[in-house]
Parts: sequence; structure tokens; C-alpha cells
Amino acid sequence: MAKVNTYETLFILDSNHYARDPGGVAKQLEELIAENGGEVQVSRMWMEQKLAYPIDKHQKGTYYLIYFSMEGPNLTQLARAFALAEPVIRELTIKLDPRLVEPILANARGEHFTGPAGAEGSDDESTESTGEAVAETADA
Repeated sequence: MAKVNTYETLFILDSNHYARDPGGVAKQLEELIAENGGEVQVSRMWMEQKLAYPIDKHQKGTYYLIYFSMEGPNLTQLARAFALAEPVIRELTIKLDPRLVEPILANARGEHFTGPAGAEGSDDESTESTGEAVAETADA
């Protein structure tokens, strides 16, 4: 059995298609992931803007992010499904480093990630010592 990884996919969607039915487009993309054995963790629209250059006669695009878990071998089928989806102009999928999954997902949800217990204390100590060094330098 293949290992389950967490992936991030950034889509450039047809802005007109997305504006007509944002919920339907998001649901379609999430269903494609589920049909190919994935589980959506977080999905959200990122921004809409003019493209740097026309892509298939599209002048602007809606950037949409989806974070999902899936076994690696299923990605080939999923990429094909994304390419055939009507609202998708372009897509890029990357595998997330396991150490970064929780902070990235928390950020995508709009939450604050505090990290493992004890990690904050060590950061505070290094900040304090840096502050003292700056204060000592200023006095000299």
C-alpha cells in the first residue's frame, strides 16, 4: 500500500465560469479529488487577477487553492481529470513537506498555528538574548 501524502494544488480557473457558479466549480474540483481516492483538507479562493499573458484567450483568471491527502500513484489519474475539467485553465500540484503540513493547513483555514509545546519558549529566549545584545551594543 502506498503512503498517503498531503498535496497542494493551485488552479487558475476561468473567471467567468467561476463567477457564474463558485460553489459548483469548487464542488466539482473536490469531487474529482474524492473520485480519485483523495480527501480534501482545505479549499479556498485565493485571488482573481489579470494574467501576465493570455492563456487560451483568457485575459484574467481566478486562483484557487486546494489542500488534500492522497496516495501518490493516484496523482496521474487526478492530473488527467483536472486537465479535462472545463473551468481549469492551468493547475500545479506539489507535495507538501510533512513537517510543514499542519502550519500550512492552519494558515489556509485562517487559524493561528502555535507549534509543538516548548517550541515557543525557545523562540522567546532567543529573542530576549538578541534584544539584550542590541541594548548592550547601543550603550557602548
